Amino acid sequence: MKKLVIFDLDGTLLNTIADLAQSTNYALQQLGFATHKEKAYYQFVGSGIAKLFERALPEKHRTAENVQKMKALFVPYYDKHNADLTAPYPGISNLLARLQEQKIVLAVASNKYQSATEKLVRHYFPEIKFAKVLGQREGLPVKPDPLLVKEILQHTQISAEDTLYVGDSDVDMQTAINSRVDACAVTWGFHALEELQKYQPAFVANQAADILDFLD
Repeated sequence: MKKLVIFDLDGTLLNTIADLAQSTNYALQQLGFATHKEKAYYQFVGSGIAKLFERALPEKHRTAENVQKMKALFVPYYDKHNADLTAPYPGISNLLARLQEQKIVLAVASNKYQSATEKLVRHYFPEIKFAKVLGQREGLPVKPDPLLVKEILQHTQISAEDTLYVGDSDVDMQTAINSRVDACAVTWGFHALEELQKYQPAFVANQAADILDFLD
């Protein structure tokens, strides 16, 4: 029986793509660069905002200086608009409530920067008591480095064997492998199932309620 479920945020609990796209396009526009259609951002996100900016910038302008300029414009804008179009995926709120009722420990491990991760989790899931909500923090590695998962395991004192990691991307599947926990790939997120199956996840969820069946 799994005792701990760790969720990715973007593409797993929340559909954040529209707000991420609009905020990044705002920063690009302010710097005089071409913007992208929303669907392009499915390939840009997942590895933290520095990588998001790098991928969104024109290839010859992908410098550390431009990434910092993008960040300075993006963060204040996204902080104001990150809940404009974002919403939980169908069934997620009910899933979290049912897991909490079953005394399953819940946590979030995201590559979104820490303050935005905390804000969105509080905003959309105010009734859920997460043991730990971790995002990207300055100077620390991002997923697929196992740091976030290991920090959650240490905080909860729950073993890797008793943990399920749920995510929608290749980064998430690699994170689970690097952390030596079972992975559950979800099919409703930002990435195609074919991308995720290469990592041989222990479980595949086609709808949120499926995850309840994987705890045993």
